[in-house]
Amino acid sequence: MKHFLLRLLRDEQGQDLVEYALIVAAVGLALITTVNQLSTAVVSLYSSITQGLASIGTSGQ
Repeated sequence: MKHFLLRLLRDEQGQDLVEYALIVAAVGLALITTVNQLSTAVVSLYSSITQGLASIGTSGQ
């Protein structure tokens, strides 16, 4: 039993998986933040374009 516990404590086989999971989580968080900011900018641009087109339509008559 003692030999098994010592071997279990020294085993580093799952360490790579945890590191990869942390990297994936960090990249995912960065992507979510970027997409959120980008969507806000796109909505603002779309709103500006529609307001511009609306003003062209009313002033053209």
